Amino acid sequence: MDRADESWSLFMTTSRKLWIAGVLLAGAVSYLAYAGAQQGWVYYVSVDQFTQDRQQQKHRVRLMGRVSADHLLLQSAQLRAAFDIESDSNRLPVEYKGTIPDLFKAGADVVVEGKLNSAGIFEADVLLTKCASKYDPKHPTTEKRS
Repeated sequence: MDRADESWSLFMTTSRKLWIAGVLLAGAVSYLAYAGAQQGWVYYVSVDQFTQDRQQQKHRVRLMGRVSADHLLLQSAQLRAAFDIESDSNRLPVEYKGTIPDLFKAGADVVVEGKLNSAGIFEADVLLTKCASKYDPKHPTTEKRS
């Protein structure tokens, strides 16, 4: 009987170790999924909404607006751009570090993602441009209804 008890004891400890390892692995995966989802949730707001809401200015956000023609400085070799993003009634200075899209120019509709610094400049690390109208169909399709 000692041998049977010994093998049963060995089985229980191996089983228990696997169970504990499985629980720890599931917990780690759950935590990483939760942390990734928290970082991935970024608000999408207009420049007008952002400038009026002090609470949003404390967090990382996505802003949509138009690149102002008044202030646009491109340093493609250094992967930097400084510009103002504007909407209907407000304007916000932006400093971007990263690859500059080919369609980026004054008057282009853009989305920037980042955070407002203490100097009031929006520091962006993501810059997306809206596709140009050349990708829109030249002749909209019309359906005849009978």
